[in-house]
Amino acid sequence: MNFITDEQTLNDLKIFARRGEVSVYALFNHTQTPGGAAILEQLFRYPLSDMSKIEQRSRTIQFFGQSGIQFPFRAEWFIYAEQYLANTDERSRMSGESSGFRRTVNKLMAGDTDFQELSKGIHALTELMYCAKQFITGIWERTIDSAYRKELESFRQILEEEDWQEVWEEGSRKKISYEKIVSLDKLFRFRKRDDLKKLLGFIYQLDVYLSVAGIAAEMQMCFPVIIPADENKLMMEEVKHPLLTGATGNDVQITAKQNVFFLTGANMAGKSTFMKTIGIAIYLAHMGFPVPARNMEFSVRDGLLTTINLPDNLSMGYSHYYGEVLRLKKVVNEMSGSKKMFIVFDELFRGTNVKDAYEATVALLAAFTKRKDCLFLISTHIVEAGHTLLENNDALQFGRLPTKMNGHQPVYTYRLEPGITEDRHGMLIINNEGILDIIRGKQQESINKMS
Repeated sequence: MNFITDEQTLNDLKIFARRGEVSVYALFNHTQTPGGAAILEQLFRYPLSDMSKIEQRSRTIQFFGQSGIQFPFRAEWFIYAEQYLANTDERSRMSGESSGFRRTVNKLMAGDTDFQELSKGIHALTELMYCAKQFITGIWERTIDSAYRKELESFRQILEEEDWQEVWEEGSRKKISYEKIVSLDKLFRFRKRDDLKKLLGFIYQLDVYLSVAGIAAEMQMCFPVIIPADENKLMMEEVKHPLLTGATGNDVQITAKQNVFFLTGANMAGKSTFMKTIGIAIYLAHMGFPVPARNMEFSVRDGLLTTINLPDNLSMGYSHYYGEVLRLKKVVNEMSGSKKMFIVFDELFRGTNVKDAYEATVALLAAFTKRKDCLFLISTHIVEAGHTLLENNDALQFGRLPTKMNGHQPVYTYRLEPGITEDRHGMLIINNEGILDIIRGKQQESINKMS
């Protein structure tokens, strides 16, 4: 089954960038080839919900992180090779029947451009094949007990096919005879094109592994421990937002016993950032990627859905509250059956009045606690709902992001603590910015002008 997520979640977590934004994908994309970048994008678009596949990818990336291997191929080889293999027009097939005089004339003619392009592609593929063969020979013994071994065996099988004998006989040369180019063109484009595309695919996948392993080392990320889905557990230590410089790390644990984490905090205290941090870590973990934390354990989920920055849908005539209700309905529908989901809602029911928001929050979270196969992270500005739930439901866990006061200035710690916050600094911030004083000053100016 595919991992369940959607565009709202991708946008909330900045998995991919909008114009002028940074993204999680860009953070990991240190690939050397366009093909590698394309594969990496597909991995980000389709996380995994199969425990064995997640473990396989994770262990493969860890192997490359420990190996010290560098990407051995030159980037321009792939440009020439891809352009060459994309040309499958039979009319461009080179002929070995031309005389030496005819070939000499052709090389002096403007029409020889096609020959030069084909020649570049053949040279590039030859160099790629030699480099791949050396890479496999050098790494073969080191992969005996590694997760990469099976993939490398498939990689190796392509290069061991008898059809490549004339490539190995030619040797790695800067110049290849016209006759040999004609022969290799027939082999590369019209007999073994599919195998060469597979070969390039293995190299692009290698590019991805090395890119991700490099980021893991550079940012001191950890590889999560995967536990069975039925345990329904999430544990993180010192998890940080990977796109923020100097981000504060926090510990969090959510289990089936207390499957709803209720988060409170004043405006600007860091609730949304914290929720995005948790969401990004869960998303990366289901890709088999390293996460920005000191340690992490997680039960595999069927999907992740977040509602953090819900846009207004003015074109449909929706109020913000109705948009929230429709989003909630979609999420609840995705939870149908026995799906094991991780659900994030930030500032639940902000689009309606306090009384309705209070009643809806209490009712919804009480219902969520009954879904022991799912885990929830919910924030709200209605702290009264938290107090009611604290008295009546022991299946909730309460966390707060406190604000310390330095005189009249709020100081945000961004450090998670247990409990429910009582911090309310909306008017304090308005007063600190002098908004009311500005209004009074403008009113006085108007009075003075009229008198």
